[in-house]
Amino acid sequence: MIDINLDFSALNDIAKDLELLSRAENNKVLRDATRSGAEVFKNEVQRRAPEKTGKLKRNIVVVTQKGKQRGEISSGIHIRGTNSKGNNSNSKVKANSPRNAYYWRFVELGTVKMAPIPFIRTSFDAKTQEATDAAMRRMNQAIDEVLSK
Repeated sequence: MIDINLDFSALNDIAKDLELLSRAENNKVLRDATRSGAEVFKNEVQRRAPEKTGKLKRNIVVVTQKGKQRGEISSGIHIRGTNSKGNNSNSKVKANSPRNAYYWRFVELGTVKMAPIPFIRTSFDAKTQEATDAAMRRMNQAIDEVLSK
């Protein structure tokens, strides 16, 4: 799994602005910023994903969640797709569900019978700086919106 963390603590101006905000406002700013960066990745992953039926591309979504520590928020790409039994024995249930692209990992990593078609890692490598820039722009914009109220 690809894991990237953006640490804004070294950016003095932004850190000072964040201190002026209430906890709720701070969380909203961080949520907006991380989602903005994740959207860049999502768009690139969707663009690079192989398309046979379009199901894989439709199931690529941005997910945001609170962290375990106060003030920690993360956003990332999620590809919907699970097997409730935790195995690959019931392919009919998975194949019929429009919200279940469980096979993404076989496409990305390949199998014994299929060569990999990496679309997630290549997207991450290509768009890391653009996602960081988008997150920073959105953070500054969100801070300005909150402080102008």
